[in-house]
Amino acid sequence: MNKFFDKNEYERWLNEALYTFKSAVKDEEEGDYSWACFKFQQSAELMLKALLRGFGKHSIGHSLLKLLKEIEDIGIKVDNEVKTAARVLDANYIPPRYPDAYPEGSPHEYYDKESANTSYKSTKIIEAFINKIIEDYA
Repeated sequence: MNKFFDKNEYERWLNEALYTFKSAVKDEEEGDYSWACFKFQQSAELMLKALLRGFGKHSIGHSLLKLLKEIEDIGIKVDNEVKTAARVLDANYIPPRYPDAYPEGSPHEYYDKESANTSYKSTKIIEAFINKIIEDYA
């Protein structure tokens, strides 16, 4: 690993990201799709923050697109597929949790298996992006 990369801090944050991802998968399997979508977003957020922490950047905020911009600012190219995945997941930060995010009904009524599956796939795109970067710094 590159001497300028804090592997321990990266792994500490990544461990929580993977734990959150497993929890999201369980929610999806149980049909708790709104929570699964939120947790997939959280997992991807923690993955991106793990990478940034590894590079000594202590980011705040929850927007995956913002975190990707910070990753670009340290010289890492981010392709459009990763940015699209981030947009999908960013849309799952507030609406799954707050009843007033929709004009009527409860948030869980707006999510289904397909929503969760799309969020799952988007998180896996973010994970693959991070794994590729880590390979380059190993």
